[in-house]
Amino acid sequence: MTEPVIFGENLLRIEDVLAVAQRRAPARLQADEAFRSRIARGAQFLDTLLDREGVIYGVTTGYGDSCVVAVPLHQVEALPQHLFTFHGCGLGKLLEAEATRAVLAARLRSLTHGMSGVRIELLERMQAFLEHDVLPLIPEEGSVGASGDLTPLSYVAAALAGEREVLYRGERRSAAEVHRQLGWTPLTLRPKEALALMNGTAVMTGLACLAYARADYLLQLATRITALNVIALQGNPEHFDERLFAAKPHPGQTQVAAWIRQDLAIDAPAAPLHRLQDRYSIRCAPHVLGVLADSLGLLRQFIETELNSANDNPIIDADNERVLHGGHFYGGHIAFAMDSLKNLVANVADLLDRQLALLVDTRYNHGLPSNLSGAPAATAMINHGFKAVQIGTSAWTAEALKNSMPASVFSRSTECHNQDKVSMGTIAARDALRSLELSEQVAAATLLAAQQGVWLRQRQEDARPLPAPLAAMHSELAETFPPLIEDRALEGELRLCLAQIRNRHWRLYA
Repeated sequence: MTEPVIFGENLLRIEDVLAVAQRRAPARLQADEAFRSRIARGAQFLDTLLDREGVIYGVTTGYGDSCVVAVPLHQVEALPQHLFTFHGCGLGKLLEAEATRAVLAARLRSLTHGMSGVRIELLERMQAFLEHDVLPLIPEEGSVGASGDLTPLSYVAAALAGEREVLYRGERRSAAEVHRQLGWTPLTLRPKEALALMNGTAVMTGLACLAYARADYLLQLATRITALNVIALQGNPEHFDERLFAAKPHPGQTQVAAWIRQDLAIDAPAAPLHRLQDRYSIRCAPHVLGVLADSLGLLRQFIETELNSANDNPIIDADNERVLHGGHFYGGHIAFAMDSLKNLVANVADLLDRQLALLVDTRYNHGLPSNLSGAPAATAMINHGFKAVQIGTSAWTAEALKNSMPASVFSRSTECHNQDKVSMGTIAARDALRSLELSEQVAAATLLAAQQGVWLRQRQEDARPLPAPLAAMHSELAETFPPLIEDRALEGELRLCLAQIRNRHWRLYA
């Protein structure tokens, strides 16, 4: 593991959440006494208000539109358990382990602001969950993104209290049983603690961190695939000329063009061009990919601001002895970021799908065999190469494009019209991850097709040596993905390539 990720006063980056989620770095709480004192002040201030019989939403009142219902002081202690209990109605698939760790990390970061009225013992137990990889089993469906991720986060609150189920050492176990095995006493959540755990944006934010990282790698991989396809299709390298992009200097598309120039060694002498202009999926690749590249900075800002915020309600300002009632649980920025991201990655899938369509078609691939088949003449008529792969790629692309409809425009009034405008940020984040899954499948298929296309081109008499960056990747790919000569089922190779993409197997651009 690398250096610990410290949860406390310091700002976290997406990469920190990713490191914890992938268990490449341990999570640690800030160790100094000043941090512990700041956390304690919030809980102590709440206790003082209770002693004064103050009115605090979700502590001495019911929840949501039930905020007008006063809770007698002798029942205040029971209220947190009721909150996570009646929210135990999530459905759908369970979040994967990596996503659950990201959710725990996002919630822990928010609570370390000391503005949620929780005890240090709660933060320590959350850190222990991450350290020992005790993962609440969280159904992914049931959040409207305001008030935060109430239903999915109820599974975190319940697990901390020793209820429901967790994943521990690869097994589905009762939370109570795992607590006993580890020698822990389940927490009895104090007033405000269940609300602090649940009434925030940790699920959508954790998922957004994962989606961002995958999109960033997809951008670079799609650029490398484009460079390979320029070689395979005998494309015009002047489409990526530095002077050309200086005339329209969007930083992202300029960067993508520079990466392609680097891959193609564009400054090397070139033969006279037999074609002035390639089709748009090659010629305009920097312009398509550049939109994603230029958007990542803004999306990072939205995600990391949310990650590093106190985003529950009410906010406890212990230093000034105020309880601030607001709407920081509203996940609008994450919803916008994820709705934007799924549009951006679907366009990447569409670009690569169009490149693959050129590769397999003898009308457009400039002398490559039909469907990229490597079969000899004697068996060429019964071999079909990448024909079915191209059909599958078209299906994955269509689904990614269909999925680009924004979730945030489907706000629904809920909870007796108390939550009458909601973000749908968690649906947007789940959609974005699905779009990424589909787009990565397209990338895997197009990468293998590009590899085959380059291999076929290199066998031709007039073939030029591959530029060094592409030669290295072509050689490495050949060790795992041999040329397709006679037809073979490619599912296994596609799945292996997909796993390598998701593990960021190739180091692409610095």
